[in-house]
Amino acid sequence: MALRPLAALLVLSGAAAAYDTTLGPQAIAEAIRIGESRIDRVHVDYHRPYRIDVRRPPVDYVELVTPFRRVVLASEERLRQGGRSFRQQEAQAVAAARGNPLEVFVELTFHPQNAYVGVPPYEVRLMHGSPETALLPQRLQRVPRSGPRLETGPTRSPYPAAPWLADGQPVLGGTVIASFDAARLDDRARYDVVIVEKGKELARASVDLASLR
Repeated sequence: MALRPLAALLVLSGAAAAYDTTLGPQAIAEAIRIGESRIDRVHVDYHRPYRIDVRRPPVDYVELVTPFRRVVLASEERLRQGGRSFRQQEAQAVAAARGNPLEVFVELTFHPQNAYVGVPPYEVRLMHGSPETALLPQRLQRVPRSGPRLETGPTRSPYPAAPWLADGQPVLGGTVIASFDAARLDDRARYDVVIVEKGKELARASVDLASLR
């Protein structure tokens, strides 16, 4: 009997979510199986918890990439390109290439009449505890976009291909990419992703690391 999409997802993703900072052979094999699934619903259901809608201009949504999801995304990209399946060694190389940070992507859309020449100096922080303490990223990258945001397939890679700036056109949006040291994170805690401009909070989104893989 064929597996129904939801059942297939449960089989492929394991019994319970857990934020893996270091991927062993079993975790990598599970990530590859999710990425290589031929069922669109498996991909959609897997990726859904990693994107949090904000809809507070200029912030559209926040998206997270864990080490486990990084392998899933790479496996999906290989599938789209029609290549052969990932081997364990190749997947381990993908995981090692970026290390084990938690990457936070903040997707932005600006007013079309703005005068920006790039993405404003927005900052991204992870807030946790009571009273709140701020965790700052190891690295921060701001990628501008002057064309429409491209959505392809059942899921879209959060990684911008390159800065997209058309001559004479305004900056319509962009992506802020913040990388946080996994060793400083509590993998069972809830954090608020806070977007800040010159000390002023623009938006925030709540993230439960215990629900991610």
